Amino acid sequence: MNAAAPRRVDELADAFVDEYAALSPNDATYLGIAGHDDRLTDYSPAGFAARDALVRRTLATLAQLAPVDDREAVAREAMIERLGLQAEEYAAGMTQSGLNVIASPLQDLRMVFDLMDTSTPDGWVNVLARLRAVPAALEGYRQTLLACADEGQVAARRQVEACAAQCASWTDRAKDGGDFFDRLLATGPGGAELTEAADRARRAFAGFGRFLAEDLAAKAPEKDAVGRERYQLASRSFLGATIDLEETYAWGWRELARIEEEMAEVADRLVPGGGVDDAVKALESDPARRVEGKEAFRDWMQQLADRVLDELAGRHFDIPEPIRRIECCIAPTNDGGIYYTAPSEDFSRPGRMWWAVPDGVTSFSTWKEVTTVFHEGVPGHHLQVAQTAYRSELLNRWQRLMCFVSGHGEGWALYAERLMQDLGYLDDLGDRLGMLDAQAFRAVRVVIDIGMHLELQIPADNPFGFHPGETWTPELGFEFMTEHCRVEEDFLRFELDRYLGWPGQAPSYKVGERIWLQARDEIRQQQGDAFDLKAFHRAALDLGCLGLDPFVAALRQTAAALPGSDTDGGP
Repeated sequence: MNAAAPRRVDELADAFVDEYAALSPNDATYLGIAGHDDRLTDYSPAGFAARDALVRRTLATLAQLAPVDDREAVAREAMIERLGLQAEEYAAGMTQSGLNVIASPLQDLRMVFDLMDTSTPDGWVNVLARLRAVPAALEGYRQTLLACADEGQVAARRQVEACAAQCASWTDRAKDGGDFFDRLLATGPGGAELTEAADRARRAFAGFGRFLAEDLAAKAPEKDAVGRERYQLASRSFLGATIDLEETYAWGWRELARIEEEMAEVADRLVPGGGVDDAVKALESDPARRVEGKEAFRDWMQQLADRVLDELAGRHFDIPEPIRRIECCIAPTNDGGIYYTAPSEDFSRPGRMWWAVPDGVTSFSTWKEVTTVFHEGVPGHHLQVAQTAYRSELLNRWQRLMCFVSGHGEGWALYAERLMQDLGYLDDLGDRLGMLDAQAFRAVRVVIDIGMHLELQIPADNPFGFHPGETWTPELGFEFMTEHCRVEEDFLRFELDRYLGWPGQAPSYKVGERIWLQARDEIRQQQGDAFDLKAFHRAALDLGCLGLDPFVAALRQTAAALPGSDTDGGP
């Protein structure tokens, strides 16, 4: 660390954030940390090694520091758990060899431009600097992937080829409105420098795509499954918890059957005597549940998000004033993804909900997406992430800005969807069917993600009679998805690629929700009639985002102090 050795956990955490932001400018932009927006992260072997060295130095210092109070004790355990897993993944070669269709350095180098300031001259100075840095950044990443390949660490061919296709899509100027770089520059001041820098960045991405398709693909294995050892480490990383994979796999089958039974009951109420497909057909043909045009759909999302935030604030949740603002945006890409980005550290950039609408899609069914707004907005990601960023009196800077655990965060967002039914926001049967359909989709992920990567056997007595006794393959995974997920084929194929290239992440939603529900039920049982749901949520969120094992342990420690009613005076 810096010259003066930190004497407290919070001091160490603050120093780590500063040093990591300097070593990873892209992450600094995502986190809203100012001062690094003119550079790109170094994805060369040396760049990866420098970040790993910082992680290991910080772990060594943490081992020597004693927390001064319970709050610092939680922070220390959270950092040890998170940074320890980062070190394990780097040692296993998983960090530096990472290449997949959704969350690898390739996407990072393109998506970072989405969050840059394009409203001021200074902002465009940074855009220009970063566009000029793209060729060198991609070259460093190419060197890393080749070095990993020499050691036998290459992503599966499916991922390599799909990423090559992404590069081609991002640089295809024949599209309506141009490619990504054309759309980026269309909002700017123009000029030869920006045009030249964008051209070079475009050629660099196109060339990187050719490198993937023509060189790295030849070194890539055909097999998608990563095996038990690699999967167990990835699962721990995404959950912050160690789970019994076979027990969770079996639970996924039961949970899917339970949800689909509830879906059938709701469908029968919507279309008496009909099944789920009949109910879906009726909902899809209802003009009151359809919005035409991307901008109109964005406005619909914004109005719903604003209304719900206003209604929940003070009544069901303590929502500080600085986070009572969320922006709904149409993303500049078209891969179908839906995601949330956190506010900047000073809240000058609000939390944002993004939708990457696929090409040609201009009509939207609202019955399926009400629950999505709850998941990405309030009480989902926006409440959790933005409130964590706000709690400077309780959480150190690393906790507020850098600690995101998929099982905790996505688990909370899925928990939030179900909670909104309990709070009366899904009394409309169509909206409720949309929530259940989304829940079923997440349960499917548990089954096939674990099943495909561990190459497990499909239970002979599975509740759907699906290929009993056979061993999971990607082809069977896709067939299972088509039987239980009511979305377009192109989206399902992208999802399948995502699961195969990002092992352990997809189940973290449903498994995380399971652990959140178990934790709440444990506290409810302990407190009995004194249990207060609003107070529970406040106490749980005030712990910040952390691995689920440390989270449950910390929540148990604070359970006795949870108030029986909300008497703590608000934020």
